[in-house]
Amino acid sequence: MTCTNKSKYSCFLRVSSAFVMVLLTLSFLYGCAITKGHKSHPELIGYTETGMASYYSMRFQFRKTASGERLNNFSMSAAHKSLPFGTTVVVKNLKNGKSVKVRINDRGPFIKGRIVDLTKAAFARIEDTEKGLAKVEIRVVDN
Repeated sequence: MTCTNKSKYSCFLRVSSAFVMVLLTLSFLYGCAITKGHKSHPELIGYTETGMASYYSMRFQFRKTASGERLNNFSMSAAHKSLPFGTTVVVKNLKNGKSVKVRINDRGPFIKGRIVDLTKAAFARIEDTEKGLAKVEIRVVDN
């Protein structure tokens, strides 16, 4: 853009307003990309539930969860019917004693008797994925 002596001020205004718009857009996008620190609700800490756990099929990889996040089967997250999003839960396999800490970011499972759907990576930490189901206890913890 070329500016003449007469229009230096108006040229400066156009360039600076364009610069400000770019900065505002970048700030907005940066804010959208940051995930807030998730914390369990203090009144829920210690809540336990016993039932069956299953895991997400790989066909759900990268689909949106109920919280709006994309499902990542390699992360440590889970679905629960009613616990608030961001709640941290320890899932313990009652058969072998293995446990995994996950964050609730989805709703489900909607099959009778199942209390939690884990990502495949989380399930693999407590049970062989070939089995597909595990009897577990979930306990809400503070991060």
